[in-house]
Amino acid sequence: MSPRLFALSSAAALLAACTTAPPAPIAEKPPTPELPRASGDQQLSFDLASGTYRCDLGKKVEVMRDRDDENHVRIGWSGGMYVLDRNHSYSGLPRYEDAGSGLVWIDLPWKSVLLDGRRNKPLASDCTRA
Repeated sequence: MSPRLFALSSAAALLAACTTAPPAPIAEKPPTPELPRASGDQQLSFDLASGTYRCDLGKKVEVMRDRDDENHVRIGWSGGMYVLDRNHSYSGLPRYEDAGSGLVWIDLPWKSVLLDGRRNKPLASDCTRA
């Protein structure tokens, strides 16, 4: 190879190396801040009515509340009557559970949901007071 051809090819390689951008650094995902856990004082309380809650797919849930005791709610579902106990939730939202049946009732002013707590699947969604 002639010295002139070698010099040209070397110069071209050096120019290519100078114009190539270095690889972008890999950004590390910032750690998710840990939210404070809700305590008994931070649990939300809504004044919600008893009665029939109509849900999606034509399902309905009967809800009976004791105004003097916010820690329990009775649920009529699928021919049975269940007493659910308030479980202090991480978010502070009203969450009632029955360990025997596995039913979970999450109570919100705009809509509620009945879950199968063992399978983590909704039984009745978008329930609103009829």
